[in-house]
Amino acid sequence: MSLLEKINNLDDLRNIPVEQLPQLASEIRSLIIDVVSKNGGHLASSLGVVELTIALHYIFDIRQDRIIWDTGHQSYAHKILTGRRERFHTLRQYRGISGFTNISESIYDVFGTGHASTSISAALGVSEGLRLKGVSGRTVAVIGDGGMSSGLAFEGLNNAGHMEKDLIVILNDNEMSIGPNTGALSRWISRKFASDSFAQTRQKIKNLLGKIPSFTNEGIMLARRVINSSKVLLTPGILFEGLNFQYIGPLDGHNIFELLEFLTEIKKLDGPILVHVCTQKGKGYQFAELNPEKFHGISSFNISTGDKLQGSSASRAFTDIFSDVITDVASKDDSVIAITAAMTDGCGLKKFRSRFPDRFYDVGIAEPHAVTFAAGLATQGLKPVVCIYSTFLQRAFDMIIHDVALQNLNVIFAIDRAGIVGEDGPTHNGCFDLSYLSLIPNIRILAPCDEEEMHQAFEYAVNTGGPVAIRYPRAAAEKYGINIRHSPLETAKGEIVYGLREPGSDVLIVTLGSMVYESVRAARLLEKNNIKVTVFNSRFAKPLDRDLIAKLARYSDNIVTVEENTIAGGFGSYVNRILIEENLKNRNILNIGIPDAFIEHGPRNIILNEIGLTYEKIAERIREFVQETGRSNIIDYPVS
Repeated sequence: MSLLEKINNLDDLRNIPVEQLPQLASEIRSLIIDVVSKNGGHLASSLGVVELTIALHYIFDIRQDRIIWDTGHQSYAHKILTGRRERFHTLRQYRGISGFTNISESIYDVFGTGHASTSISAALGVSEGLRLKGVSGRTVAVIGDGGMSSGLAFEGLNNAGHMEKDLIVILNDNEMSIGPNTGALSRWISRKFASDSFAQTRQKIKNLLGKIPSFTNEGIMLARRVINSSKVLLTPGILFEGLNFQYIGPLDGHNIFELLEFLTEIKKLDGPILVHVCTQKGKGYQFAELNPEKFHGISSFNISTGDKLQGSSASRAFTDIFSDVITDVASKDDSVIAITAAMTDGCGLKKFRSRFPDRFYDVGIAEPHAVTFAAGLATQGLKPVVCIYSTFLQRAFDMIIHDVALQNLNVIFAIDRAGIVGEDGPTHNGCFDLSYLSLIPNIRILAPCDEEEMHQAFEYAVNTGGPVAIRYPRAAAEKYGINIRHSPLETAKGEIVYGLREPGSDVLIVTLGSMVYESVRAARLLEKNNIKVTVFNSRFAKPLDRDLIAKLARYSDNIVTVEENTIAGGFGSYVNRILIEENLKNRNILNIGIPDAFIEHGPRNIILNEIGLTYEKIAERIREFVQETGRSNIIDYPVS
């Protein structure tokens, strides 16, 4: 029996002799590689923290201590060690365990994550909550160097340092290497500063200074910095010491014996502490070590070669189409700039970066900054394209309103992963962008349904003034053998893509984006039931083609909207408003979209079918709706 098979809980972990822990780390890595090769997932980051995870759970008792993992994509070893080893094969699968920490999944997942840089603020809140309840125990936040680049992380550090409360922040730095001499010296200094004797001396000096009336709090802070000055000069910790954190490190994150030694001492210390741990992304799997960016988030792959397994679809992904489109547009217009927030590969910008390095900016995990930075560029006549996943753009909502839309600046938002993303689940689903963007004045929102419309949308965006948002899904641009010839793109103008050119159908489907081809396929099915359908591609979510929608609705008893966005304040609600204002309240209205709920993880096709957004389910629901319209005028589906 392997060591890992003996571990069903954390008590089992602590019963393993320390000298056998490196073997345990190797076994955990093998399991992670095996499962991710089949299911896909975040491989490089999870492989890099295996020893750190073992050491944390070996030293800290989760029954009274709390460990919070930033983002959560580095939590695979944590899941394996906290009672989920036997279910780990279901990682990111439908009704399986999440790829991130999830408070509804396990009591050991203290805080739900998925977006970066929340761990320090959350850990400070957890720590204070325990203190206010009179519960003893230490709180640990584990954050990567990427997450530490966000302003939110520094807001948490600043507040924690000001409060001087007990909090341990572990900076998992997988970008910095430790030189043999510098690393040895820093660790020697850190041993002295983490020792009981130094901690006691530090506290005595602080208490003594506090008794002297002439010493203000600022004086105590200055004295403390003088005490630490030798350490600060010899380690990278000057920034954190300036925020009133005791800095320890850098430590070798793959030397489990050193980690155990330090964490044992650190657990005894008081006040805010930052532990700098250096790790290697993809540790233990050569292909991930050599190409950590590729293996950050990856679909299923061949373990022996590291190559991704090819999907069944012959169609190109929208992200790949965007990569070509923005590069093509930029080749014709040297004012086009590309900006991303630590998602160069995910957003399809590697080609742009290679062609136009002087017009490419990766600002790190700093979405609000990315938007305001773009606004600044736009004031100088440039045309910045802000490329961010839908779920991450939510973090910059105020900047979109205040810095871009209010000033009517020509900033283009390329919104990837709009709608259901699949295995990454509720923290990454882009269910809300049509709702939160549509309420903003000045902005125009497009949702291309295929490659031709993607080209039209971006050509339109760079050749018109004001803010423009273009949303597209994490999916292939499937056409299913349907030939749609798009008309030239004009502001607030949609097009009939299926059915009668003259008014008079039984059902009018008003849709856009990823649901256009699904709606056409649904219309074909409905015609087999003698239900005549017109499919109207709105193209714009804002502004809508009010005149044509009203004209078509006057000759259709049943109006159906279909969107891959929440129906709460979504596209359908704006169509409903047109019908009301055009005195068409007596029409039977059905809004189909993502339900007013957080949608769990699983393969995209399974989730879309589950929530009723496949063409079969759309046709089935419309068929039922036509039969039951005598009973109700407005029906929302699905119901949460």
